Amino acid sequence: MVAQKVVCITVCVDKALKENADALFERLGLNMSVAFNLFLQKAVNEKTLPFPISPKRTDFSHGFSASHITDAFNVVVQDGIKAKQQKNLPIAKYDKDKNQAYLEYADGTKEYING
Repeated sequence: MVAQKVVCITVCVDKALKENADALFERLGLNMSVAFNLFLQKAVNEKTLPFPISPKRTDFSHGFSASHITDAFNVVVQDGIKAKQQKNLPIAKYDKDKNQAYLEYADGTKEYING
C-alpha cells in the first residue's frame, strides 16, 4: 500500500455558515474535513462543480451580489498574502509574459514552477 500525502487547506467562511455546516455534517456522521474531501472528489470526478452556478443567481450567496463576493474573495486573498509576507514565506504568482507560475520569496527572488 502506498502512503498518501496529506496537505492542510485553510478556508475562510462566514461564522454562521460554518456552524450550520458543522451541525449538518454531524447529523450526517461526517466532519468538515470529510465533507470537504467529498466535495473535492466529486468535483474532480465530474470535472465541474457538483451543482449548477448561474451568473444571475447563486444559491450560496444569500443575497450578496457577484461584486460583493468578488470583493470578499479579494480581501481573503490579500490577507493570505500579508500573512505569508509576515512569516517570510514565498507567495505564488503568475508571470503573464512567460505564461508560467512562480514563487516569489521575501528577498525578491523568483522560482519558476516547471510544468
